[in-house]
Order: sequence, then structure tokens, then C-alpha cells
Amino acid sequence: MIVMTRTSPRRPGGRPRRARRPGYPAAAAVFAVGMAGTTLPTPLYGLYRQELGFSELMVTVVFASYAVGVILTLLLAGNHSDVAGRRPVLLCALGFAAASAVCFLLEGGLPALFTGRVLSGFSAGLLSGAGTVTVLELAPPGRRSRAGLAATAANMGGLGCGPLLSGLLAEYAPMPLALPFLTHLGLLAVACVIVLLLPETVPGARPGARPRPRGLYVPAEVRDVFTPSSLAAFAGFSLLGLFTAVAPSFVSHTLGIGNLAVSGLVVFSVFLSSTVGQALTGRVPVRSALPLGCLVLVGGLLLVGASLWAESLALMVAGAVCGGLGQGLAFRAALTAVGDAAPPAHRAATVSSFFVVAYTGISLPVVGVGALTMWLGLERAGLTFTTCVTLLVAATALHLVRHAATTRGR
Repeated sequence: MIVMTRTSPRRPGGRPRRARRPGYPAAAAVFAVGMAGTTLPTPLYGLYRQELGFSELMVTVVFASYAVGVILTLLLAGNHSDVAGRRPVLLCALGFAAASAVCFLLEGGLPALFTGRVLSGFSAGLLSGAGTVTVLELAPPGRRSRAGLAATAANMGGLGCGPLLSGLLAEYAPMPLALPFLTHLGLLAVACVIVLLLPETVPGARPGARPRPRGLYVPAEVRDVFTPSSLAAFAGFSLLGLFTAVAPSFVSHTLGIGNLAVSGLVVFSVFLSSTVGQALTGRVPVRSALPLGCLVLVGGLLLVGASLWAESLALMVAGAVCGGLGQGLAFRAALTAVGDAAPPAHRAATVSSFFVVAYTGISLPVVGVGALTMWLGLERAGLTFTTCVTLLVAATALHLVRHAATTRGR
């Protein structure tokens, strides 16, 4: 998609020649590249454990430090692109992603890992709001639905490509702890060039403006939509967090499969299925897609629990596919509902608040799993996790069904 913007010198015939700039697919590609860096270390944690000698609990804490960075950024600068413009914020996000990659390249022990994960969280926090809104705003009026799919697919697709890329490179290429991050630095350089070519979509943007933190901000007219949507996002992201932080350990330690590419592929499958679920959402009304996604997510969680109990890779992959489909259906429906209900002047801030709830789901429950692993072991800790999240998703789905029935009755 090409967006026609600036006017350049006239052609011989007298008509002005228009400069061509990249449109929303290019913005989605930038979004995906940035998000891929946030999951790039996932299959590599086992190598870091061997090198540094830390526990499964520490793996989840290192992973969750990323979410701390995301949440802080969303709270402190979630609405900054509404004022400073989309392009400066996107460039800043890519800069944080590059700094994170450099931290992992240094291999300076746990402090470097924590710093790299927090910087990666800063990047994701800026991208979650600004990246999503940029893709939507660059789309022509008739293609807003496609742009919505592109934005959510870039988010989940990028998260899925990170572990797939690093798993393949670490298993079949030299320098397993360096080459994935060097590759990502190259992709980030290309993404920065694309951002410089994108048109600015915020009228009167002030790139030098300082962030004005608003904390969590949800306009009153959005709250009825925001609450169930954010709960569904919390539950879905909890599943993603489990796969991103714990699934590689389950594959290697419980199943005895040491191939890093397999671990990366298992994690990739849940994000790929999420992207497919998002694509299917366009064919289902939002009010139906949200509860339906929650119900499919329940099925995925039950399969994940069964895989832990039976120590089965096949059931784990089935749970990833089913759970990812449900998460994708619910996530896109929730994001669309929140984005449509938010007033334009506060859209980025509202979307950022939505992502705060989602990323809380990807962090806190996973740290709980890591802590329980110390006493119960990986399998029982995973079963406890899936039971709690299944109950939450089932309760959210019931609330959505009741709310829809009440609305129809009125």
C-alpha cells in the first residue's frame, strides 16, 4: 500500500508529481521487527543457564523484567506519540531494541540480561501503542479492517518470529549467543530507514515535547468495553507468557529434546496460531468473537495442562495451536472494540492502558509458575497455572455472554 503525500515539482504537462511514501504494510513490518527482539532470547535461556548457573525461577524473573519495562513505559509515555508524533516515538523504540541487543551481545552475566530485558520492555511499551495506532492511521478509509489485522498480526507475528529465528540460528549456525542479536541489529537498521520514510500522522506533532505521564487512562465512555476486553487480554497473554518463559524448559528438561530449533518452533506455533485467530476475527462480529475466543482459549489451556500431566510434546503443540487461536480471536476483537470506542484524542493512551493489563498477564502469573517450580516441580506448577487461568477465562466468557444477552434484551 502506498500513501500519497508531499507535492514535488510539476511534470511537463503541468500536473504536480506526488512523492510516494510507504503505507501501513511498511509500518506493520517495522512493528514486527521491533517486537521480534522481545522474544529473541527465549530459546537461549537454557544456554544462559548452563553458562551462568541460575535456576528456573531466575529464568522467569529475567523474563518478567521485560514486562516491568513495558508497563513502566506505557504508564509514563503511553500517550506520548499523541503529542510528539508517531515517527519520533517509533525511532526511540527501535533505539531501545538495539540497545537491548547490545546488552545480550556483551554477555556480562545476570545484570546484562536484566538490563537487556528491561530495555526490550521499553521498546515494546512504545511500540504497543504507537505502532498499533500508526498502522491504523496510515490505512485508507476502506482498508481499516485490513490495517487492524496487520497491526495485531505484526504484534503477534513479530513475537513468534523472534524465538523461531534465534532457535534456528543457535542450533544450526555458529555463535549461538551472538548471531541472533547481530541479525536483529541489521533488521533494526532497515526498520529505522523505513520509519524515516513514513508520513507523520499526528497533525501539529511536537517531536521535542516532554512526556506527560497520565498513568492508566481510560475515558469514561470506554470503560464498559474496556473491562471485559482487558480481562480477556490478560488471560490470553498469560498463556503466551507460559510458552515464552517455560515451554523451552519443558521441552528440554521434561521431554529431553535438546534441539533449540524445536523449542523455538513450539513457541512460534502459539504466536502463529494467534495470528491465524486474528485473521478469522474479521469474519465474526466483535461481540461474538470475544466470548468465542475465550471458549477456544479454555480448550487450549486444558490441552496444555494435559500435556504437562502426560509429558507429551504432541499435546503441548495441540494446546499451543488451540490456545493461540483462542487468544488471537479474543485479542483482536478486544483491541478493535477498545480502539473503536476510544476518542481520537486519547486513542494511543487508551490502547496503551489496554496493553498494560495485557502485559501484566504475561509477567505476574509466569513468575508465580517459576516460584512454584521450586517447590512443586515444573509439571505441577504448570498444572496449577493452567487451572487458575482456565477459571479466569471461563468467568470472563460467562460475563461476556451474559452482557450480550442483557444488551439484546434491552
